[in-house]
Amino acid sequence: MKIGVLALQGGFALHQMSLERMNVQTTLVRKPSELRGCAGLIVPGGESTTLLKLLHNIGLVDPIREFAQYHPIFGTCAGSILLAKCVLNHPMEPLGLISASIERNAYGRQVDSFIDSLELKLNGKNTAFEGIFIRAPKIQTVGVDVNVLGLNKLEPSSEETIVLAESERVLISTFHPELTEDNLVHQYFVDKVLKTAN
Repeated sequence: MKIGVLALQGGFALHQMSLERMNVQTTLVRKPSELRGCAGLIVPGGESTTLLKLLHNIGLVDPIREFAQYHPIFGTCAGSILLAKCVLNHPMEPLGLISASIERNAYGRQVDSFIDSLELKLNGKNTAFEGIFIRAPKIQTVGVDVNVLGLNKLEPSSEETIVLAESERVLISTFHPELTEDNLVHQYFVDKVLKTAN
């Protein structure tokens, strides 16, 4: 089994390292032909408008949409913006692969980045995870076919924000699991890929 990592811009190398730590075969995807043979795809963080422009320029938009009909895709931070149905505060047109509306740079600028302890509900179990948020988006709404897997309670307002969610084939996170050495979220995605492949 081989998982592709979109390698146009952003933190793709760390995702590749996370998968290789787990002995998962990876390939870097920079053109449509490199999706061939992949059982899943990770769309990393970076700059969402730049990533979308590059996808259009290279001709990867439709191939990724077609890929998502049969294979799981995991988007982190900017990757989650690209996979969403709707971006609330920018006129960009994302790929629309998961029924979720999202807000870019929702917590502020780079200096407003933060680390918080999250509780993720994966495979029916609640698990603690260190969430690293860098110019992070917020998932504002999800459709009925989307499961919420993680929330972050923001102080002092105690507002709960969705930070991890999935549909049948798409997983999105607003934090950066690749910046920790905890493989929990990547393992969850790998398991999702394995279930689809079998």
